[in-house]
Amino acid sequence: MSAPDAAYAEPFRPKLLTVLGESYGLKDLRADIMAGLTVAIVALPLSMAIAIASGVGPERGLYTSIVGGFLVSALGGSRFQIGGPAGAFIVLVASTVARHGLDGLLLATLLSGVILALVGALRLGVFIKYIPYPVTVGFTAGIAVIIFASQLKDLLGLRLAGKEPGPLLPKLEALTGAAGTVSPAAVGVALGAVAVILLIRRWRPHWPAMLIAVAGAAVAAWALALPVETIASRFGELPRGLPAPRLPPISVARVSQALPDAFSFALLGGIESLLSAVVADSMSGRRHRSNVELFAQGLANIGSALFGGMCVTGTIARTATNVRAGARGPVAGMAHALLLLVFLLVAAPLAGFIPLAALAGVLAVVAWNMAEKDAFLSLLRASRGDAVVLGVTFLLVVFRDLTEGIVVGFALSSLLILHRMARAVQVSPGAAPAVAGDADPEDGAAFAQAVTRDDRVAVCRISGAFFFGAAAAVAAALDRIGEHPRAYVIDISGAPLIDSSAAAAIEGFARRAAGRGAMVYIAGASRETRRLLLRQGLRPPHVRYRQDLEGAVAAAHRRTTAGAVA
Repeated sequence: MSAPDAAYAEPFRPKLLTVLGESYGLKDLRADIMAGLTVAIVALPLSMAIAIASGVGPERGLYTSIVGGFLVSALGGSRFQIGGPAGAFIVLVASTVARHGLDGLLLATLLSGVILALVGALRLGVFIKYIPYPVTVGFTAGIAVIIFASQLKDLLGLRLAGKEPGPLLPKLEALTGAAGTVSPAAVGVALGAVAVILLIRRWRPHWPAMLIAVAGAAVAAWALALPVETIASRFGELPRGLPAPRLPPISVARVSQALPDAFSFALLGGIESLLSAVVADSMSGRRHRSNVELFAQGLANIGSALFGGMCVTGTIARTATNVRAGARGPVAGMAHALLLLVFLLVAAPLAGFIPLAALAGVLAVVAWNMAEKDAFLSLLRASRGDAVVLGVTFLLVVFRDLTEGIVVGFALSSLLILHRMARAVQVSPGAAPAVAGDADPEDGAAFAQAVTRDDRVAVCRISGAFFFGAAAAVAAALDRIGEHPRAYVIDISGAPLIDSSAAAAIEGFARRAAGRGAMVYIAGASRETRRLLLRQGLRPPHVRYRQDLEGAVAAAHRRTTAGAVA
């Protein structure tokens, strides 16, 4: 069964129902609650840090993890997926807020949820998986660079005269101009947070390094009365609890303005969530349901927008933490969301003591881990084509726009694969084997044996995907087979794909052969391919079909010897 067929055949049912139907018991519940607690400890500082870096208040990140995270786990197609705000969205969210304000962000998030839900409901999730690997690595590395650049102001405690620019080069220019305002206390807090995270990961990898670093920085800044900016000094005290759900202002003009951002959110959210689900599958040996997952991601984004949150997607690091913590199913993700809600209800004032420099240090580590440095260098060495796709995607994401980088990278990858496929198509005439170095020697031998020595019969085999990219080259090769045979045999059993352009090329050759009084025999056409060729005009009496090469050669030989149509 092909990948698209498998995607349509998979049950459209949340994994939660599947897990609960597998004799889920008290022992499993305890394991899921403990895993949820572990993930909540990791998600707490990250949710606030990502929200602040995105240009909104830290509470927005918590709303996203609570509402979105709960819905992703309750309704999704993965046993272990953890939903919430992701670092990959920082660039898009920040630019949306800068252009359209908070209400524009909420509307774009809601619309992206509708788009993702429709993609899942129509079972189109399999097509999101077709994003090429160099494009994924390129845009991830580009996002990492932008995230790190966005944290330089808080890492160094800089004070800008005006608003911090969004584009990278103007941002670096503004930060360089404010170099004289560097705060030694902020730098010390940021470096201390980074050092604590790295040391704990080195010596105690199972400890919640980011939470310990942020909590330690908050205690140190309070105890030493350090002159650093905190969550409370910039944003005030966090609200205790979720806001009442409400729709953002909606009008035709607002929707038209928000739609481009909504499509960007949906594209990136779909890619990130399915990548995260694949990581969970590889770690656990389970298999996710991509269309159910995307449908749940859509509902989660709608829910997040209604409660004042931002974009929701599957988060790879938190999902991996969930698997390693021993989660048994989606209840762990639901528990993580509920525990974050408990924090918001009980301990929200404590978050006000957290230094922004410490959160910037956390995101600096996140950016470093996101960059996929080994994969980036490996692709640069892999081939010239992959290196070009990687480099163009990376540079466009960094200096232009994330969506533009993905679209152009995908287009370049598509052209590259079409070029490679076109070069792989071969036309093998005469009595030689079908393909030099054929992996199936028996098939090559059968081809050689089937070819008659009758000069009045020309035989050739087309091997490889025969599509529009190769149609002209194959047509020219067919015309070089010979001008005087009374019969041509074209074996297409080695062509797994034939499109209308290829069919038109064969039809043109058959028409020219008929003008010379020659018959064309086509061997090895599947039922679907034969229907395509017939629709293209390749019909008797000038074209005949045979099941295999031997039968076609025999028919052609009878025609040339008897002078009659076989």
